[in-house]
Amino acid sequence: MNDASHPSKPAFPQPVSGTVVPRFGDVATFMRLPLFRDPADVEIGMVGVPWDGGTTNRPGARHGPRQMRDLSTMMRRVHHVTGVAPYELAKCGDLGDAPVNPASLDDSLERIEAFFAKLHSAGAVPLSAGGDHLITLPIMRGIRKNLPPLGMVHFDAHSDTWDTYFGGYKYTHGTPFRRAVEEGLLDPKRVVQIGIRGSLYKRDDNMWAVEQGMRVITIEEYFDLGVDKVIAEARRVVGDGPTYVSFDVDGLDPAYAPGTGTPEIGGYTPHEAQRMLRGLRGLDLVGGDVVEVSPPFDMSGNTALVGVTMMWEILCLLSEAVARRKGRL
Repeated sequence: MNDASHPSKPAFPQPVSGTVVPRFGDVATFMRLPLFRDPADVEIGMVGVPWDGGTTNRPGARHGPRQMRDLSTMMRRVHHVTGVAPYELAKCGDLGDAPVNPASLDDSLERIEAFFAKLHSAGAVPLSAGGDHLITLPIMRGIRKNLPPLGMVHFDAHSDTWDTYFGGYKYTHGTPFRRAVEEGLLDPKRVVQIGIRGSLYKRDDNMWAVEQGMRVITIEEYFDLGVDKVIAEARRVVGDGPTYVSFDVDGLDPAYAPGTGTPEIGGYTPHEAQRMLRGLRGLDLVGGDVVEVSPPFDMSGNTALVGVTMMWEILCLLSEAVARRKGRL
C-alpha cells in the first residue's frame, strides 16, 4: 500500500491542491511542488531546460518549460489507472531551470552538463522539460558517472541519429543520439525508437541507427503490431539495465500536438502514448525528459498540456523505480 501515514515511510512534499488554492493561483512550479535549489534535497528533480539552440526548423522550444509548468497545474496526486501516488514513493520537487546561453550552443552544452552532473552527484534522478532534443545529450553526459552505457526508450518521429548538418556541424537536435553512442553514453543494442516516420533527405538516413543495433519501430510497424506488442518489444530490447526515457512530442500526431518544431503527420495518439509509457513499469529507469514543446506554434496550451501529461506518466514510473532502489517497494 502507498500509505504516506505508515510509520515506516517518510512524509514527502505534496503538491498544492486545486481544492485549496485555485490552479490559476500562486507561482507556477512543476506539478505545484515546492521549488528547491539544492538537488540533495530531492530524490526526483524536475528541471526545465529552456534552450532551442539546436533547432533546425521552427524555433520556440526554449519557451516550453515555462508553459509546461503552467499547464502542470492540471496534474493531481494519484494516477487514475495504475494507482501510483508518486509523491508518497519519492521526494519530488522542482529544481528550477538548468543554466543556458542563448548566444552559444557550445557554452550551453557545457552549462547543462554541469548542472546535471551536480544533480546526479547529489543522488537525484532527473526528469526534464525541454527545450529541443539536443538537450538530452548534455543530460546524459551529466549523469554518466558510475553508470554503464544506458538503454533508452525513445518516442519520436525522427531517429535523431544523423551525423552532420550544414557542412559538417555535429550538434543539432537531429544528432544527439549518434553523439551519445559515439561517446559511450548509450548502448545502441539497448535502444528502441518508436514512431519513426516522415520523408527523408536520402534513402539511408535511418540506416546508421539500424546498423548500430538500435531497434527502430517505424510508425507503420507500430500500427501493424499494436500497443501491447510494441511495449513487449521495448521491454525486451532494454532489458534489466539502467534505462532512460526520452519523449519528443513530435512522435504524436500533430493533430494532438501542433506546437512543435518539426511536425510529422500520421503519428500515435496521446492515449496510445500514455499506454506505452505505463507499459514500462518495473524497468530500472534513471531519468527521462519530454522535449520539443514549442508554445509559439500552439498558443492554446494544448501541446504543453499533452507534454506535461507525458511528464506525469514518466514521473510515476521514476517514483516506483526510486522506491524500489531504496527498498520502499
